[in-house]
Amino acid sequence: MTKTRPLTRVREILSGYERLAIAVSGGVDSMTLAHIAHDVVDVRVLHAVSPAVPLGATARVAEHGQRFGWNVTMIEAREFEDPRYLSNTVNRCFFCKSNLYSRIAAVTDWQIASGANLDDLSDYRPGLLAAKDHSVVHPFVEAGIGKTELCRMASERGLADIADLPAQPCLASRVYTGIPGTAVDLEFIDSVEAEIRNLAPTISDVRCRILEGGVVLELAEASEKQREELGQVAGERTAVAGRVFLGVRPYSRGSAFELTSH
Repeated sequence: MTKTRPLTRVREILSGYERLAIAVSGGVDSMTLAHIAHDVVDVRVLHAVSPAVPLGATARVAEHGQRFGWNVTMIEAREFEDPRYLSNTVNRCFFCKSNLYSRIAAVTDWQIASGANLDDLSDYRPGLLAAKDHSVVHPFVEAGIGKTELCRMASERGLADIADLPAQPCLASRVYTGIPGTAVDLEFIDSVEAEIRNLAPTISDVRCRILEGGVVLELAEASEKQREELGQVAGERTAVAGRVFLGVRPYSRGSAFELTSH
């Protein structure tokens, strides 16, 4: 029996909907879903503008919308108005996503869809509980598609600018659990990470983290020379911002410190 190709599976699932409102963050998952869905159903792309969303991600959604003729609506996320989100507890993402889906539902009655994929189910994702509360569908999960297949589909469509994107969770995930994050904190994080990525585009994962004692730069698979040079850049940027730089360390997933901190 011939195995159904991933792209065929997800298209079959998407064809079951007449219209979809896709929450597009600017990352490879939701962007790829938007591209595929446009082949199959009527689509509205909803992107949340927020201090927690990198400026590059918002620009990417706008650029793809213009280039491919998407129906894009930029909405103000306004999650910083929720004190439960601001307290930055371990389930911060639940309040963020609840706010997002509520904002989307306020501007459209179309079925909301997310770009969550199969790999997300193995991680700590309180945002998926918020999605369930708002009856959000996850076509990639339903089709059994993980990150590797998803990126391959983006590449096959010639979308190299998103297929090769590193994982980019929201900027609030860089602030250690329990430390209330501010818009100023997230703007600082975004600017440092953007500069480091520009200087060292081959480093797959870059994180500027805010801890109790100061700021740490995390780099994946960086050479000793890169660690030294990029650490100096981050240290200078941190000093200008009136913060304490604690140095460079190997990259580790943010969900790990969130869970072990409680």
